[in-house]
Amino acid sequence: MSINDMESKARTYREILAEVKALQEQADAIKAELIAEMDARQAEAVAAGAFTIRYAAYESSRVNTAQLKADGLYEQYSSKQTALRFSIQ
Repeated sequence: MSINDMESKARTYREILAEVKALQEQADAIKAELIAEMDARQAEAVAAGAFTIRYAAYESSRVNTAQLKADGLYEQYSSKQTALRFSIQ
């Protein structure tokens, strides 16, 4: 692949990422509208044609890494790993 080809692909890649960002913003706006409607209805689930829309609380467990670091356990049980990162600037 030539440098010109790489430049062209990098440009196309950035354009696609911009489109993805714009679509994500649209999706987030629609999600916010749906959540507002669910709140207005005070409903956790609504049947809407072929879809069931749910907006409900749930519980999850999280690790308190700040406490682990304070107790010295984080360093004892953590390990460093190497990964590859791709970027175009």
